[in-house]
Amino acid sequence: MPDIIWALILGYGLDLILGDPEWLYHPVRLIGRFISYMEKKLRARGGDLRKSAVVLTCSTVLATAAAAGLVILLAGLFGRWPRLICMALMDWMGIAVTSMAKEARGVKRALNESLEAGRKQVSRIVGRDTQELSGEEIVKATVETVSENTTDGVISPLIYAALGGPVLLWAFKAASTLDSMVGYMDEKYRDIGWSSAKLDDVLNYLPARITALLMCAAAFIAGLDAKNALRIVRRDHANHLSPNCAWSEAAAAGALHIQLGGTHTYFGKTVVKPTIGDADRAAVPEDIIKANRLLYVTSLLAVCITAAIGIIIG
Repeated sequence: MPDIIWALILGYGLDLILGDPEWLYHPVRLIGRFISYMEKKLRARGGDLRKSAVVLTCSTVLATAAAAGLVILLAGLFGRWPRLICMALMDWMGIAVTSMAKEARGVKRALNESLEAGRKQVSRIVGRDTQELSGEEIVKATVETVSENTTDGVISPLIYAALGGPVLLWAFKAASTLDSMVGYMDEKYRDIGWSSAKLDDVLNYLPARITALLMCAAAFIAGLDAKNALRIVRRDHANHLSPNCAWSEAAAAGALHIQLGGTHTYFGKTVVKPTIGDADRAAVPEDIIKANRLLYVTSLLAVCITAAIGIIIG
């Protein structure tokens, strides 16, 4: 089996065991600092911000990929095993299964304490305004975030790591970080962030659809309603402002028999969005645990399939 696949399996295992330790200075923070620096410089330079957006996107992705490649090259000077260990560590830091599940469990615990604690905790993982959210809305927001993160925080990184090792994985992570920092359609970021948002859409296009199918299979394994998950995916996969987000959200909504999406407030402004799924019942805190179960099983399916392919071609 190729070292790229071994590194992916080892990195995934490390994520399950260790998550993202708080003491570790995560590489995403370095990427974020680079983006902030470049954005400030490009804005100060003036000119057409839409052209500057392309510079920001390309420089961030290429610099990140080059840095990842250099680290692997240096590790390879000491032999195959140091290189493999280095690649596994880089894959570990690019996969976010355990950290996402931990944050979601934190919301559930906080919500059990009080509504205000739940609102405060969920604000760590969602972009919408949380001050007025009800308990059910907090649960739905958490399920949406977990299901969306299953694509861009787990399955997409796994796919790109399998295709191009840590270099391609971290190029994707750079694009994802760009989207989370500047890929908004408001007045401040519309011009400087348009290319980052488009690139993120392109890179997540196939992984989003693969994730939806894997989540439907995971629903069956996890004892949830796989048939309804597939039905809602087929019906509601386009019910989102993003071309990708509704795929995994629809799978989760169908598997849990709850309704996600809808109109919410972001930074004081109301954003009208279609609903996803059917309101067969009210969302309850236990649905957060079920969403985490989908996250874990979906990621495990992806790794097993990748390993099987690696054995076949290796």
